[in-house]
Amino acid sequence: MKKIAIYPGSFDPVTNGHLDLIERGLKIFDKIIVTILCNPGKTSLFTVDERKEMLQESLKDFPGVEVDSSHGLLVDYVVRRNAHAILRGMRAVSDFEYEFQMALMNRKLNRDVQTVFLMTGLRWIFTSSSIIKEAARFGGDIDDMVPAGVSMRIKKKFGLVNK
Repeated sequence: MKKIAIYPGSFDPVTNGHLDLIERGLKIFDKIIVTILCNPGKTSLFTVDERKEMLQESLKDFPGVEVDSSHGLLVDYVVRRNAHAILRGMRAVSDFEYEFQMALMNRKLNRDVQTVFLMTGLRWIFTSSSIIKEAARFGGDIDDMVPAGVSMRIKKKFGLVNK
C-alpha cells in the first residue's frame, strides 16, 4: 500500500522552503499531493490557476508529487484522495500553537487521518510567502527564496519588470 500525504497550503506563492519540505517529505511518503486550499476569506496575489501553474513548474523534477486544489474540509479531501496523512511544516515556535490546534481539530473530525510535522530547514526558517511578497513589493531581492519562474511572476505582478 502506497503511503500518500496531502501537503496543504495557500502557496501564494510557492517558496524554496515549501520545495525543501516536499523533497524531505518524499523520503517518508511514496506520494505527496500538494494541495492549494481555497480560502474565500483570504485575498491572494495569485489566482488558484496561477498558483497551480507555478507549483507544477517548480515541481516538474519531483517524481511522486501531484498538484491539486480543494475547497471544504481538509480531512474530507484526505479521505477522497485515499491519503494517509497531512504533511505540515513548522518554522518556529510561533507556528506550533496554530498547527497543533489544526491537527487536533482534524483528528477530532477523522481519527484515521494523521498529521506529520517536519521542521523547516534552517536555511528557510525566516521565509514565508507573506514576507517574500512584502519584500518584493518594495523591490527587495527575493531571487534566492523562490524558484526563478516564481520570482519573475511576482516581479511582474508588482510591475517591477516588463510584462
